[in-house]
Amino acid sequence: MKHILLFSISILSLCVNIESKAVNAKRPNVIFILFDDMGYSDLSCYGAKSVQTPNMDRLAKEGLQFTNFMTGASICTPSRACFLTGAYPQRCGSYSGINENREEHWFLGLNPNEITLAEQFKKQDYTTLMIGKWHLGTEEKFSYYNQGFDHYYGAPSNMGHNPIFYDEREVVYEKTPIVKLTSLYTSKALEYIEEYKETPFFLYYAHNYPHSPYKPGINFKGSSNGGIRGDVIQELDWSIGEIIKTLEKNKILDNTVIVIASDNGATENKYVLPLRGTKYVSLEGGHRVPFIIYAKDLKRTGKTDVEVHAMDVFPTVSELIGEPLAKDRIYDGTSLVPYMNNQEIQRKTEQEPFYYYNGSNLQAVRLGKWKMHLPRKKEQLPFWDRRNLAYLELKKPVLFDLSTDIGEKTDVASEHPEVVSKLTKLAKEGIEKLGEYQQRGSEQRATGSVYPTVPVVVNNADWQKIPYEDKKAAVDNFKGTTPTKKKKK
Repeated sequence: MKHILLFSISILSLCVNIESKAVNAKRPNVIFILFDDMGYSDLSCYGAKSVQTPNMDRLAKEGLQFTNFMTGASICTPSRACFLTGAYPQRCGSYSGINENREEHWFLGLNPNEITLAEQFKKQDYTTLMIGKWHLGTEEKFSYYNQGFDHYYGAPSNMGHNPIFYDEREVVYEKTPIVKLTSLYTSKALEYIEEYKETPFFLYYAHNYPHSPYKPGINFKGSSNGGIRGDVIQELDWSIGEIIKTLEKNKILDNTVIVIASDNGATENKYVLPLRGTKYVSLEGGHRVPFIIYAKDLKRTGKTDVEVHAMDVFPTVSELIGEPLAKDRIYDGTSLVPYMNNQEIQRKTEQEPFYYYNGSNLQAVRLGKWKMHLPRKKEQLPFWDRRNLAYLELKKPVLFDLSTDIGEKTDVASEHPEVVSKLTKLAKEGIEKLGEYQQRGSEQRATGSVYPTVPVVVNNADWQKIPYEDKKAAVDNFKGTTPTKKKKK
């Protein structure tokens, strides 16, 4: 009888173990690949002629390729914040580009009170892995380890600010060997997949390229017709190909969701055509970027022009892994899972506006096909926005019909005063909730800060106006270089 009981317990344990593995098998692995400064037309599936990106083309063809996808900002830090929180950068307090070498920024970062994508995965017992650029604060309280990631590998800063490279907490390169960067990242990605293939994992692969400085690996130099930058992009595509091969080899590609995006547009207009503008500005070239979702057996596949944006990534992935959104905060995105299942996206309102902020300045509003740029003053502009100065001369808003004028060339405001009126009202509502230059919004959450009592500003000119006693803690503990200091003659 004792032997029968032990045998029964063993069978029961085996069944429970099998059932547990079966449940895990239904929870997809997720790989989120975020490029840096990848322009709208940088991939061959988006029209590039001088480079070939067959692996990303494959994911676009077998998955969903979005041609009307907007990032939450046209520079690095705020864009990354909105991807990871599902909120406009203004809402989550991360609307400035953080440079650790600027006295007014070094103590800032993504607020630890924010719930990140990685923390969503941890609630579902995923292993959370990160490779590459963080750029959401360099102080320990803002570390990726304190934002839900179990493991880290790479160069976390803008390498033009700080080229240091880590493997976990160990510094392995004081200066990142950029010619080997993609091969190093690829090797680590494959290592992670092999190590964690038996349990659900989330890999955030945030490559520093094609942001400068960059160099292609030795095997890719001269491989494209797009110069060094084209070579770099083809090597990035190779990296994704190696990831796909490893997933296939381990028979887990069918249970892996792959998301590909860019943090903002490219620095040269030729890489974002037919759009106008570039990184740094609120024209389409700064915000509209490639976006691909790959998953096995999607009910809807191929190219689509449905309007989606970066804040949609958080609720989409959360629904895929079965983790509900927190009830104590506002999210600006909507899950795309219904759309992936050949249904319609269920926005909060029938027509939801999209706000183009630049730093703390609201510069444009979009509703459906209509996009309206607002007049702005020089002091409202963030320090990086120096490429769209013509709009400083605006006396009244300009309006574009993106359905026929994707290049934002023809102002039709005088022909559609009712649209201008409607968008002007939406702009005022947005400012009331999300803020404006030197104006807090009613729904803005706090910026992460080592010194919460020190004022948060975007521009050094505003920082210089703050009395020393109000910013003393940040000034006295600053160890970087202050670009505003005058050079001795």
